[in-house]
Amino acid sequence: MPDIPHLATLAVHAGNAVDTGSGAIRRPLVMANSYALPDDPSELSWSGTDTPLYTRNGGANQGWLEDKLAALDGGTAAVALASGMAAQHAVFFAALRSGDHVVCSDTTYVGTYRLLHDLLPAKYGITATLVDSSDLDTVAAAVRPETRLVHIETPANPTTRITDVAAVADIAHGAGALLSVDATFATPVLQRPLDLGADVVVHSLTKYINGHGDAMGGAVIGGGEAGSALVADIRREAMVNVGGVISPFNAWLIMRGSVTLPMRMRAHCAGAMAVAQFLEEHPRVAYVAYPGLPSHPQHALAGRTLDGGFGGMLAFAVDGDSAAQNRFVAALRLITSAVSLGHDESLIVHVSGDDERARYYPEKFRRYGHLRFSVGLEDPRDLIADLSRALDAVGS
Repeated sequence: MPDIPHLATLAVHAGNAVDTGSGAIRRPLVMANSYALPDDPSELSWSGTDTPLYTRNGGANQGWLEDKLAALDGGTAAVALASGMAAQHAVFFAALRSGDHVVCSDTTYVGTYRLLHDLLPAKYGITATLVDSSDLDTVAAAVRPETRLVHIETPANPTTRITDVAAVADIAHGAGALLSVDATFATPVLQRPLDLGADVVVHSLTKYINGHGDAMGGAVIGGGEAGSALVADIRREAMVNVGGVISPFNAWLIMRGSVTLPMRMRAHCAGAMAVAQFLEEHPRVAYVAYPGLPSHPQHALAGRTLDGGFGGMLAFAVDGDSAAQNRFVAALRLITSAVSLGHDESLIVHVSGDDERARYYPEKFRRYGHLRFSVGLEDPRDLIADLSRALDAVGS
């Protein structure tokens, strides 16, 4: 396809083409686990990924989705896997060896935290230093001679902390380390970390890129020589040999959902801003964490580094104990109490202040716990009405 610079056009056309078999103008769903071999397969590698052989080595729908993801993030290579955690694990699995060291954001998705805090140190002797990645001096001070990877998550789950990707890239590369960025909250619509110096970007495709709450997947997109090499290692090691491949149906669903990502993200951002402003002004709300609010610690940085909005995720708490938070959630009628995020419908989940990562959270998160709120595509006026009714119910 021609060189197209605009994201909305890439979201529609990248990875798609007329199907040569049927003439359909959309990529078909190819529900096959094996592909026909050539007449003389003697030169083939049975673990190879260049020639279609077996879906664990890469299937048709996976490949088309990877083409789209690489285009959206401005990457040179991409690999799609079974879930966001499969993708995150794949980065660590392929990039690190026993004795290596990682510098990582101290506020990340819980699965990432457990990998670096518990599993990799205990099983493989890989160590990690968890730091406030918004403090560049702290990041630089944590780097060691054996540091091979710096990993950040921005905006961070659940506190929405913002990290300066370009500045951390300079620190990582100055130490001879790679930089990986989990950009699930931002999506390529709000930020493209590869353009800012990251080597790889990680997405939970389950969330915004799919956007409809009906498929699971994860992806690693690489840029430049080092990022592309790491994606190749992931494809060989974590996909073929560990088996973390995405299913054809999930790849097809995510491909379909991704077409509307740019317009959906605009709506998510607008709705989240309206909701955050309402909550911050409400007397029964203890705090609100949303990068679009001037009260957010990295509001100015978010304004400089996020393009076109501040995301659809926020965290807040009712002024009260855990029982009050649960009563508030139970009183909601439109907003759904469920895990995950980035769906078309708004989702909320209450996490108490004694969460296993809570010692890294701001004081208010530890005091009240938090309500992680994924603002969906409903009219913000209806969401605000639902929130207002539930706050009144808690107050009474």
